[in-house]
Amino acid sequence: MPGGRSSTKNSGKLARQLLFWEALLHSKASSTAPMTQQPVQHHNTSDTAQESTMDHILQERSAVGRRLEGMDNAMASLTAETKSIRLDIAGFQSLVLGLEQRVSLVEAHVTSSRDRDQELLYLHSKMIDLEDRSRRDSVRFLGFPEAIEGKDMHLFLRETLPNSLP
Repeated sequence: MPGGRSSTKNSGKLARQLLFWEALLHSKASSTAPMTQQPVQHHNTSDTAQESTMDHILQERSAVGRRLEGMDNAMASLTAETKSIRLDIAGFQSLVLGLEQRVSLVEAHVTSSRDRDQELLYLHSKMIDLEDRSRRDSVRFLGFPEAIEGKDMHLFLRETLPNSLP
C-alpha cells in the first residue's frame, strides 16, 4: 500500500516538526520570562498545532505586556524622582543666590570697616602729634611771679634764663 505508507510518513514528519517547534518555543519562553506552562498536547492535526502556537504567542505577548508595564512604572517613578530633584536644585539655587547677596553685603561692610579703621588710625596719630605740639608750645616756668615778663616775653627769657642757669 503505497498510499498508506506516504500518508504515515507525512504524519510522522508533521509530528516531529510540531514537537521541534513546541520545544523551541518552550525554550524561548523559559529563557525570557517565567510563565505558567500549559500541558503540551501532542496531536497530529494542524489545527491543534496552530492553536498551541497561538496560545504560546498569546502567553509570550502577555509576558511582554507585563514587562512593559513594569518598565512603565519604573519610568514613571524615575520621572517623578527627576522632577523632585529639579525642584530641590531650584530651591538650592535660590538659597545660594541669597547667600551670595549676604556675603557681598558682609564683604562691603568689612571693606568700609577697614577704611574707617585706617581713618581712625590716621586721626589718632594726628591727635597725638597735635597734643605733643600743644605741650611744646605750653612751656611753664615755675617760680616766677605772674606777668613778670611784661609785653615782650622773648626779651625777658633772653635776659633771665642765662642768669638763672648755673
